[in-house]
Amino acid sequence: MTPLGAKIRELRAKRGVSLKEMAAALSVSSAYLSALEHGKRGKPTWFLVQRIITYFNVIWDEAEEIQRLAELSDPRITIDTAGMHPKATELANQLSLKINVLSEDSLHALLHQLRVAAAKDDV
Repeated sequence: MTPLGAKIRELRAKRGVSLKEMAAALSVSSAYLSALEHGKRGKPTWFLVQRIITYFNVIWDEAEEIQRLAELSDPRITIDTAGMHPKATELANQLSLKINVLSEDSLHALLHQLRVAAAKDDV
């Protein structure tokens, strides 16, 4: 499941909306919406993200969160480390080899470490 998929599922559950109801309201198939939630489809278009925001009638911070999560929800990401430091290539390769067996706690810890390192480097 992608970050956006988890958020959509959370919002649907809070509002008691079925996948089929939401798909019909957004003019997409329930199969597509299910695949989007489960990370079997690429990140949605900006237009669909806006329709999701409108559908749930969210504003400000929650709307921005949905947009941010959509940007971070491509399940088939490619990392090109050509021209970067060799450690960047090693990191990308190690992550691709081990990400599928890391626990949720380990993934959380790695994300935290990455955010701290990025803040330290002002990125």
